[in-house]
Amino acid sequence: MDTATPAVTVALHDGTAVVAESTRVDARRHGELLLPAVDRVLKEAGTALDAVTGIVVGVGPGPYTGLRVGLVTAAAFSSALGGVPVHGLCTLDGLAYASGIEGPFAVATDARRKEVYWARYDDARTRATDASVDRPADIAERLAGLPVVGAGALLYPDAFPDARGPEHQSAGALAALAAERLAAGGEGFLDPLPMYLRRPDAQVPKNYKVVTPQ
Repeated sequence: MDTATPAVTVALHDGTAVVAESTRVDARRHGELLLPAVDRVLKEAGTALDAVTGIVVGVGPGPYTGLRVGLVTAAAFSSALGGVPVHGLCTLDGLAYASGIEGPFAVATDARRKEVYWARYDDARTRATDASVDRPADIAERLAGLPVVGAGALLYPDAFPDARGPEHQSAGALAALAAERLAAGGEGFLDPLPMYLRRPDAQVPKNYKVVTPQ
């Protein structure tokens, strides 16, 4: 599952292929859409939740509220299922894998505030840089000549003239990438902790009102 972008996406993978998948794009309803999506996918596959032996979750980067919905849900399922492992993957890696591009390219998702979350890739399976957050104009020269995948690229065509799909995250692609890594020995996973890269939009007020008793 992944909720780090506007796509609320869930898939079930049997170790060989994606059995069922659900993706809804809604930037404001992650909490409402995720559990029904899990239920829908399990019903489509004819599988009960207690048959799940592992959980893969996108850890971002992404906005604070949406991102934590998926991570908290993954942790809750793990606990309910007796501690099945939770494998974290960079959300950008799922988009990179889904692109199928074999040469150098980049992935960029919408970070709001006129910024993008991005990373460079050597190929669809190999990330070459850590994920970062920047204004498109500030990284346009560094990514000049490279295809750039994702909604962030499509939003800023002046900075990323070779913008490509997929636009949105796919849990099926994330699960397929995880299955490959598990089959290869289980390397390349991240702790299932949020990758924020910047402070949340909501802030605690700096100055509280002082109330003096009369």
